[in-house]
Amino acid sequence: MARKGKHASFEQMLDALRGHGFEVAPFRAVTNGIEVSKNGVAAVLAPGGADDATAARLAVTPGIVVRGEIARLLDRGYQKFIKTAQYELPATATQLHAIHAFTEELNQVTGSLGLYNESLGTTSDLYQYDRVGGREAPQPKAARPWELADGH
Repeated sequence: MARKGKHASFEQMLDALRGHGFEVAPFRAVTNGIEVSKNGVAAVLAPGGADDATAARLAVTPGIVVRGEIARLLDRGYQKFIKTAQYELPATATQLHAIHAFTEELNQVTGSLGLYNESLGTTSDLYQYDRVGGREAPQPKAARPWELADGH
């Protein structure tokens, strides 16, 4: 997540995050994972590989914290939802703004490069449009107009 040219260590990056008001705590579900949170939004960072030029990688994307769990952002085409293991709630504009602001600040502090589409607004983890639901299942073969049906 660090830019080329700046090679801050993972611990230096965590210290910089603490200095900007982020809460930093261990995250047991990911090996060497560190949960970084601020204003009700959290993400999980993990140290980058030895051969990797980055100090950290994003193990869990930023999301609203719901009952101690980092919720995923689900896009259904017509509306975004906050999804946890137990709940699926419509996302409010306030929550989307909080995720977007958190992501921008996290990228700035860690030295990560922001992408153009992320600068336009909040991006989702999952995209599940209702108009494409069921396309995965094999479709029955359509009868040809010149073939007779029912033996006529």
